[in-house]
Amino acid sequence: MLAHAETAWSLEQLSLQLRWVHQFQFAGYYAAQQQGYYREAGLEVSFKEGGPRVNPVAEVLAGHSDFGIGLSNLVVEYLKGQPLVMLAPVFQHSPNVLLVQGQDKRLVDLARPDAGKIALLGGNQDVDLKAMFLDEGIALHRLRIVPNENHLQDFLDLRVEALNAYVSNEPYLLNQRHVPYTVLKPQTYGMDFYGDVLFTSQALARSRPEVVEAFRTASMRGWQYALEHEEEIITLIQQQYNSQQKTRDHLRYEAREIERLINPEVIDIGHSNPGRWQHIAKTYARFGIVNFDGPLDNFFYQQKQNVDLSRFYWALGIISAILAIVGSIAWFIHCVNRRLAVALAEKSRSEEHHRVVFQTSPSAGIVWHQGFIVTDWNQQAEAVFGWKREEVLGRPFTDFLLPDTEMQHLVPELAHLVQENTLPHSINQNLTRAGEIITCEWFNAWLPERPGEPRQVISQAINITERLQLEEEIRQLAFFDPLTQLPNRRLLQNRLQHRLTMLQHDSAHSALIFLDLDNFKPLNDTHGHAVGDQLLIEVAQRLRACLRDTDTVARFGGDEFVVLLCGLDTQRTQAHALALHIAQQILHCLAQPYRLQRANGTGIVEHRCSASIGIALFDGSVDAENVLRRADASMYRAKDNGRNCIEIDASLSPEASSATPSPPASITIAVTPEVVTAT
Repeated sequence: MLAHAETAWSLEQLSLQLRWVHQFQFAGYYAAQQQGYYREAGLEVSFKEGGPRVNPVAEVLAGHSDFGIGLSNLVVEYLKGQPLVMLAPVFQHSPNVLLVQGQDKRLVDLARPDAGKIALLGGNQDVDLKAMFLDEGIALHRLRIVPNENHLQDFLDLRVEALNAYVSNEPYLLNQRHVPYTVLKPQTYGMDFYGDVLFTSQALARSRPEVVEAFRTASMRGWQYALEHEEEIITLIQQQYNSQQKTRDHLRYEAREIERLINPEVIDIGHSNPGRWQHIAKTYARFGIVNFDGPLDNFFYQQKQNVDLSRFYWALGIISAILAIVGSIAWFIHCVNRRLAVALAEKSRSEEHHRVVFQTSPSAGIVWHQGFIVTDWNQQAEAVFGWKREEVLGRPFTDFLLPDTEMQHLVPELAHLVQENTLPHSINQNLTRAGEIITCEWFNAWLPERPGEPRQVISQAINITERLQLEEEIRQLAFFDPLTQLPNRRLLQNRLQHRLTMLQHDSAHSALIFLDLDNFKPLNDTHGHAVGDQLLIEVAQRLRACLRDTDTVARFGGDEFVVLLCGLDTQRTQAHALALHIAQQILHCLAQPYRLQRANGTGIVEHRCSASIGIALFDGSVDAENVLRRADASMYRAKDNGRNCIEIDASLSPEASSATPSPPASITIAVTPEVVTAT
């Protein structure tokens, strides 16, 4: 204990001011703490919750915290003279949005004389939201901007008409409450800024650069781990940081949205583009929010300070350019006509080459511009979709290529992406001229701009309908029983292994039920396999009806079925009772008579078929082989005890806590089915 205290004492004590209260928004920092990345770097880090009345910039500059998390408005604070340093933008796109009461609302609706209040955070924290109004020509003095006091509660109680929010958080809560709302994003108005930017003070960056670098590196490692182990970090948040009492589904929703904002598959976590920061600063300056007429060199963190030779190189470049111009002007005049002729000829050959490639491409090719207007349509597009080139030129492809189900969400989404200068790869359904719906994989790219003409997009599609059908058939054959359509042995083992992995992170129990039909062979021998197959299908249907959505029932082979019960209870005795209750329901349900059609269609076979059931209760301390072996052994004990009964093995691993009262390790329960009169 003394050694531990000495170790903790030797660590550098640091604090991080969060922008909001604890949630998945800060998962990377929790992961860095939990995985020991901070301690490996010699740091002991504490987290300070934020909220509507907390300004991270003020907290850091006042010395109350060493590091903070802000938004792209940090550059505004820097240009206004605040001595801060940007370390890493974790979110490549800002999650900051404005929520408005009702559907299909616009910014101009909030500038009406009778419009309600707009709740924003203090200082410059929501300057990107204010910039949206300025971009639309709406002066801020026309708006009823008030401090964000009670946040979402004010919105739900209709005390404010609009509210600053994170796209990863508040929309989930409003959807759960079925509250109508509109999301207004700065990206829609040309302001695709960074979000959740890690920063510190210039004083700390100058005096302790090694500490700042160590904290930044450990934090980015934490974010990488958090995105790769989402469920583990959600459990950590619920156990240690869940001050908002968020549900697991809420945290999953937040995690998905945040991963989209970080975009780790394309961009390194924490990557910062100086040119993009220049653009952000110019955007704020354009709206009169801040003056910007110089470099941002000191805004970016640099571990090693280098001598600034930019002015020297600038002067040297100008002198070299002047000498080059004077030396080459005569030669340029001499060659310009010849070069122009060569360029025109090359351009003509290039255009013809691309025309041939486009028309003979194995992919269906479409060229279109703003408004989704088709300007070109290749031969493969005619073959795939059925329309001739002359039939579609000048028409919006949304009028004939998209079914109604795709039209509702894809058209506004595609228009938004084009406005953002983003053309993603996508898979969606399309219509053919014959009215058939097919599935296509699309690849999109911008064509070079031509002065005076709208910018065009080339989209190439591959019909993958048959491929998807074949993949689904292969998946069905690999993981499902073709007779009963239940999961097969392989899929059951996968789910059992996954469940065991999950149990290592919580204290719940699960159970495996192994059951064998008692009177199946006589039915097969007497009436044939066709009638026997009918019975197996009926058994599968009855088993599904007895189980919860979280459970899995599989056909293990022949007349053997296995049921995986998940999330029973953290208390062993309660889990034991629930597993036994479900098994009794199954035994009673299967014991009811079956009415089966004879193979030759001459009549009905009425058959009663009981089951022998074995149960193995388990937690995360055992492996899959142990669970299957115990459940199988329990089933055979049930057969030895006269069949039509339940044998339960509730023993756990030797490491199970002796402080928890344990039910008997082996219990036999017989169930006598109701007497049914054949008709």
